[in-house]
Amino acid sequence: MPVAVFFTAFFGLLASGLPIFLVLGICAAALFAISSQPLIGTAQLIVDHLNSPTLMSLPLFVMAATFMRVGGVAQALVDLAVAWLGGFRGSLGIVTVVSCTLFAAICGSSVATALAMGTILLPAMIERGYPRSFALGVIGASGTIGIVVPPSLALILYGIVADQSVPRLFVAGILPGLLQAAAFILWVMYDARRRNFPVEPALPFGDRVRMTIHALPALLVPVIVVVGIYGGLVTVTEAAALSAVAAMVVSLFYYRGFRWQQTLDVVADAMRSAAAIMLIVAAALAFGHWVAESGLPDRLVKFTLAHGLSTWEFLLAINILLLVLGCFLEVMATLLLILPVLAPVLKPLGVDPIHFAIIFTHNMEIGLIHPPVGLNLFVLATISNAPIGEVIRGILPFLILLLIVLGIITYVPSLTMFLPDYVFGG
Repeated sequence: MPVAVFFTAFFGLLASGLPIFLVLGICAAALFAISSQPLIGTAQLIVDHLNSPTLMSLPLFVMAATFMRVGGVAQALVDLAVAWLGGFRGSLGIVTVVSCTLFAAICGSSVATALAMGTILLPAMIERGYPRSFALGVIGASGTIGIVVPPSLALILYGIVADQSVPRLFVAGILPGLLQAAAFILWVMYDARRRNFPVEPALPFGDRVRMTIHALPALLVPVIVVVGIYGGLVTVTEAAALSAVAAMVVSLFYYRGFRWQQTLDVVADAMRSAAAIMLIVAAALAFGHWVAESGLPDRLVKFTLAHGLSTWEFLLAINILLLVLGCFLEVMATLLLILPVLAPVLKPLGVDPIHFAIIFTHNMEIGLIHPPVGLNLFVLATISNAPIGEVIRGILPFLILLLIVLGIITYVPSLTMFLPDYVFGG
């Protein structure tokens, strides 16, 4: 059976260490050969999808994130959170959640958020007497917020593959992202009181105002994205370009986190990331074309209806599948492997594609901190020199919270759909 061959080859080649674009490309070629499907139109389909202005926003947002990570923006956001959250028990933990949310709303990458915030906040929390496992847990879990709040790189890719409105996806991620942040803050406050974490001193009002003014240029980037896109002034790609320029100017001339000679290095890194993404998307599109031509989505719909699965049962099964895949695959591989199969199935089963996008990305959030392949686990283990087991122990309470939030997002669709319907109309 071609599907069985595909999954066997996919996991085997992935285990061998081949890049994901080669794995997808080889498996797609094998499926076309086994099923004798014609390749006519596949190349043109790939070119048409890659020739997408929206896809160009990915390297630009990556560029903006890199400028801000090395340019002092992350430290300014941490200082802003510290200024207004002092006086609470465990306030550095709350500062971590808030800072990660703010930084994620700028860079759109969970790994970049965990790396930037971990570098700054982990030494500070350990110095103040917080258990290292707790510090690692709250930083790693809060970093995952970057994958669902705008401008999420995963939602951009979802919009391209599933042919959905990226601005609508961005708006849909706001309330679920805030729910996740609120759940983390409540747990931090409870755990801080239970384990008697230190209380950070409240700063005088004048110092708060000074730090807020100092952080205003850092907050300029998300303002450009939000006002530009939802004010109808710019497209997603133009907003990404403006955010990259603003991040470069703010980092270079205001926070002075790096010299202008390093600018080309940042641009080159972003271009390399873009090239890698393009190759992966091209291979995934070939696989998606085979899926569409094979009739697999139609058979999946018929199978679901024949077995009497309701919408909630279908979503439960998909969540279990995605959680299992998250144990072995990284975010992009999961999205590009599963989405071409599921996207055509959603509407016949009564699932809104926008709602499903947030369910999907939240599952990928969990995958980022889920053993054994969670990228945020390895990022934190690397910057802290801590055993991976210690990182996992710190993550576990937040992993449970993420599963609870996943249940709410899945079965309370109004949480996801309220803002998109309000902003763009139902």
